[in-house]
Amino acid sequence: MRIMGLDYGSKTVGVSVCDPLGITAQAVETIVRKEEDKLRRTCRRIEALIQEYQITSIILGYPKNMDDSVGERARKTEEFKEMLERRTGLPVILWDERLTTVEADEILRESGVPAGDRKKVIDKVAAGIILQSYLNAVESERKKGERSWMRRR
Repeated sequence: MRIMGLDYGSKTVGVSVCDPLGITAQAVETIVRKEEDKLRRTCRRIEALIQEYQITSIILGYPKNMDDSVGERARKTEEFKEMLERRTGLPVILWDERLTTVEADEILRESGVPAGDRKKVIDKVAAGIILQSYLNAVESERKKGERSWMRRR
C-alpha cells in the first residue's frame, strides 16, 4: 500500500509518497507549470509517479479557510480532485492542509535552508506534511480500534 500526497497550488504541485508500510512520508518533487490552467503535463507526471511508486490512493491537500469555509482555491482543488480520479482511477481523499506551508517553511528555516532555496522545495515538503498528517490520523484510529477491541475481551 503506497499513498501519494499532493499539495496543489496555482503554479506548482508538491508531491510526496509514503513507504510501503504506510508509516512515513517522503517529499519527492515539485512539479512546476507556467500557467494555472495548463495541467496536461502535470497530470502526466503524476501518472508516471503513480506507476513508478505503485500508488494505490492519493491524499490531496484541501486549502480550507481558517474559519473552515471553502474559498476559490478549495473549489479549484475539488475540481483537480475530480480530474485526478477520472484520469487515474484511484481514490483521492481531500485532507485539511491549513498551515502546512507555514510549517514547511519553519522546518526548512530551522534546517538552515536559505530563503531563496526554500521556495524551490517548500511545496514538496508541505506535501510530505499533508501525507504524514493523514498517516498519523489513520494510525491513531487503528490504535483506538485495537484498544476498543481489547476492552471488549
